[in-house]
Amino acid sequence: MPYRLRRYPAPAPAAIQDAQKNLERPSAQDIYEQVANNARQELGRSGVSLAISGLAGGIFMGLSALGNAIAIALLTTPGTTPTSKILFAAKMFYPLGFIVVILGRSQLFTENTLYPVALVLAEKKHFWKTLRLWATVLPANILGALAFASIVALSNALKPEIVQALANLGLEAIHNPAATIFWSGVMGGWIIATVAWLVSGSHSITGSVMIIWMLTFVVGLGNFAHCIATSGEILTAILIGKIGWSSYLTWIVPAVAGNICGGVGMVTLLEYGQVIYGGDAEAEAIARPKEESINKESAD
Repeated sequence: MPYRLRRYPAPAPAAIQDAQKNLERPSAQDIYEQVANNARQELGRSGVSLAISGLAGGIFMGLSALGNAIAIALLTTPGTTPTSKILFAAKMFYPLGFIVVILGRSQLFTENTLYPVALVLAEKKHFWKTLRLWATVLPANILGALAFASIVALSNALKPEIVQALANLGLEAIHNPAATIFWSGVMGGWIIATVAWLVSGSHSITGSVMIIWMLTFVVGLGNFAHCIATSGEILTAILIGKIGWSSYLTWIVPAVAGNICGGVGMVTLLEYGQVIYGGDAEAEAIARPKEESINKESAD
């Protein structure tokens, strides 16, 4: 029997505030419904709206590379290579782009390996809309990353040592075989989709920031391939003449494939199975009518 998500009317502002004060852990079913509702909102947006939001997301993701590079340039003695301690400290700034994009609700391709896919598993009619969203957001994100890299590489906005540090991050990313990039992308996609799932169940902005920071810090620390965050670094290296455009093409394909597999396979399917086939949905469906009948009797 196909599963149908419950749809409730939008709560009043006072009800939203009360929900924020309620610190009871949301069930997997609650989180899943929030994810699916977010997906409906995004799939209902026009192509122009998605493209502009995706462009903004790609630009804002440059903050991850920028914070990382600035820290490396400031902490490294000129003429030496950054130590492991310096790299560790610099990675603390890697979550900046993710925090801005996710909380600002800009479109990020790797987030969309969770939201619309989770909805499609329950409502197959959204399949083509999901492909349209991916086909719009991914190029827009990459174009945004290119815009960021152009400002960094072709203007005098940053000191040369910062630009060089940023380009070196890109050079490090591409010097891996395709299989390594793919599996690194799987790890990155898995973690970012997990971030999207947990943020959907968070009670507060502060909690969301902590979730995003802790998990994306691991992405940066592990140098896991992220098709948008790392694009800014690689494109900077291209624009200052360190590598050719073909290097980016050979990197982006396995990185995107890995991010998709990680987000869809290791989070969406697992969480969908937990909710739908794990019995949570049935238990919730039984509990809800009882609560509603009690409330109705109290009102009478």
